[in-house]
Amino acid sequence: MRSTSLSKQERAIRQKLKDDFGHFSAKCLKIRTKKGDIQPFQLNKAQRYLHERAQEQLKTLGRVRIVILKGRQQGISTYVEGRLYWRTIHTKGVRAFILTHEQGATDNLFEMAQRYHELNNPIIKPHTGASNAKELSFDKLDSGYKVGTAGSKAVGRSATIQYFHGSEVAFWPHAEEHASGVLQAVPKEDGTEVFLESTADGIGNYYHKKVMQALGGDDEYELVFIPWFWEPGYRLPVPEGFALDDDDTEYRDLHGLDNEQMAWRRDKIREFNGDTARFQREYPATVEEAFAASSDQSFIQPDLVLAARKCQAEATGPLIMGVDVARFGDDSTVYTFRQGRVVEAQVKKHSQDTMATAGEIRKLINQRNPAKVFVDVIGVGAGVVDRLKEWFGPKIEGINSAEAALDSEQYRNRRAEMYGELRDWLKDKPCQLPDDDRLQNDLCAVQYKYTSKGQYQLEAKEDLKKRLGRSPDMSDSLALTFAEPVFSADDDDAPPEPTSWMA
Repeated sequence: MRSTSLSKQERAIRQKLKDDFGHFSAKCLKIRTKKGDIQPFQLNKAQRYLHERAQEQLKTLGRVRIVILKGRQQGISTYVEGRLYWRTIHTKGVRAFILTHEQGATDNLFEMAQRYHELNNPIIKPHTGASNAKELSFDKLDSGYKVGTAGSKAVGRSATIQYFHGSEVAFWPHAEEHASGVLQAVPKEDGTEVFLESTADGIGNYYHKKVMQALGGDDEYELVFIPWFWEPGYRLPVPEGFALDDDDTEYRDLHGLDNEQMAWRRDKIREFNGDTARFQREYPATVEEAFAASSDQSFIQPDLVLAARKCQAEATGPLIMGVDVARFGDDSTVYTFRQGRVVEAQVKKHSQDTMATAGEIRKLINQRNPAKVFVDVIGVGAGVVDRLKEWFGPKIEGINSAEAALDSEQYRNRRAEMYGELRDWLKDKPCQLPDDDRLQNDLCAVQYKYTSKGQYQLEAKEDLKKRLGRSPDMSDSLALTFAEPVFSADDDDAPPEPTSWMA
């Protein structure tokens, strides 16, 4: 029907369907439920959250670049396919491309897109051109869909793509090649959209690195994390005699769950033969859980960090500043302030030279007047320390984390000792950390072993950076605030607050 024949009311209806995806999905899209029924697509909590994040990025950045980390079967692919269909049928001359990890998943997602089209309102539904197992086109718009499976390294390379959905990216074979191929087919232009979604599948792979980069704000991609308990179907009636142990109770309280959700969680872990780590990977409650190493490898346990993120403590005592100076172009300089039992929000700076870093620290010191500033001197940090000492004298302390620990019987070097003091601080509740996924992931990613002398030895920072795909700048900056005990000026005669190595 020609637009000139539409009434004013009909044009307003069409405009709302074009502008409001939530309205469009409910009025025009049909989905198949887990029970097999066909019903209108009403956005659930996770889908609404993802949509809000995408719209906000579209507004601020001009395009969408999102990495999604989620649990199994939470409707994320359903949302992305619906969104891409909505965008494609309202735009001329665009191509949407779906890439999945295996043929069965490709077929399922393309069937979903075809169902959206077949059952769409005839008034809104565009004229169909080609429609086959790999392509759905709208000839009068010169727009359409294509799909591929991540088996061939060349898939998707030949075409220009405006909308891209990468599904279960963690399981792509040849993921790096696809990233340099099909993703390069999406121009860095306003209006283009890329969604990379997956459950986790270990660390060190392309998807894990992409999540870590997005979490750290290291490129234009944003991370959207969807915890398992947002799915309304993930609950069971509480059986008679159901009881929680201390760990279950802490987990429930930390995440604000009810016993029906805990009953579902327990039943799912039972399906996994008691493998809690597998549950965390496939149904994570936090980003860190999805990529967690086994608990005996992490020097700082996730539950300690999560509890501190949820806690409110009182800030008393001297203010301490820790500075981890960026050594390389892809690292960040991070400033952390800690006052007693409270760590404030951290400040992160990219691509600063040493003089700019020294000037930034000088400004912060003049504003906040910390009692002590600990700066990592390894690499370019030495020049920053020298400059700061000219301005502030003994207030500045350069820390070489590779040097021998003050408590050399327990720790291999100062770095292990600072992290050890940080871990003891977390255990001595209450304590408060910023509610930050990136900080938690940094803290819990650090692995350790024992030396032949029984000392704690942390994983080398270079090895950790290679494994994570980035440097743990935020946790290193925080650890520096535990380099040495610091006392208030009016507490010179008071006994120092005990720490493990001082004892």
